[in-house]
Amino acid sequence: MTTFNLTDTTASKISATLTQLRHQMGAPAVGMVLTLVVVSDEAGQYDAVRAATEAAREHPSRVLTVIKRDPYEPDRLDAEVRMGESSPGEVVLLRLYGRLTEHADSVISPLLLTDTPVVAWWPGDAPPVPSQDSVGRLATRRITDARAAADPMEAIAGRHVGYLPGDTDLSWTRLTMWRSLLAAAFDRPTPRVLSGVVTGAAGNPSVPLLAAWLAERLGVMMETNESAGPGITDVRLTLAGEGELAISRTDARLATLSRPGQPDRRVALARRPTSELLAEELRRLDPDDIYGAAIQWLTRSRVS
Repeated sequence: MTTFNLTDTTASKISATLTQLRHQMGAPAVGMVLTLVVVSDEAGQYDAVRAATEAAREHPSRVLTVIKRDPYEPDRLDAEVRMGESSPGEVVLLRLYGRLTEHADSVISPLLLTDTPVVAWWPGDAPPVPSQDSVGRLATRRITDARAAADPMEAIAGRHVGYLPGDTDLSWTRLTMWRSLLAAAFDRPTPRVLSGVVTGAAGNPSVPLLAAWLAERLGVMMETNESAGPGITDVRLTLAGEGELAISRTDARLATLSRPGQPDRRVALARRPTSELLAEELRRLDPDDIYGAAIQWLTRSRVS
């Protein structure tokens, strides 16, 4: 991997450095399919960049990582440009000082790949309304993570505020395998669901979100309970006259699917790293209407 450091620089100099490195390494930009803008603090940037570069193995990208530093220092932009085998595509770390911390969009705009989608990701604290943020306005997809917020439950409950198609949250992406397994359980004729409960670790925003999705889809009241975790551990749906349909997971890898009148079945239901969650979101750049319906339901229903 080639790394080039620029101190007190400009976006045009960064762009020229990217062009120079591409020519030296014979790595054309035409192979990149999107620009991923990561907005992080210094403490979280290492893990965020690692997840982004791993996701870029599936989706070659220009990864622009915005790190806002001291807003009271003189205006300055420092950059670290990375390119090479261990970093598919291009990675640029942008450290902003002074007034630039409030105008990240002016730094990012000249560095966006032409005629490709722009995805913004906040791995830590996210703006209350991502689509109104200066970086969010540049993106067609905006990815947040309520689990990283100071109050995850409040964060996921507030995702409906200013929601626009293109918004999503990794708390929802963590539910993909749960939702797929639950949907598959209804492939065969199943009695009407009367009620249900979702159980998971305290403060896990995926718990009420899964309950909201089930309530919206099945038209029943859903409750939530707490467990020792990790993550979601149990979903139980009471069926009309025939007991319950249940999925239980205790080891974060395998789950047990139970249906009335059938033997229990063990199924894979592993927890996934952030890089896999991010790669999944980068596969679909169209609006996720089902997520939008779930968070709207979460706010207007009494999921407890």
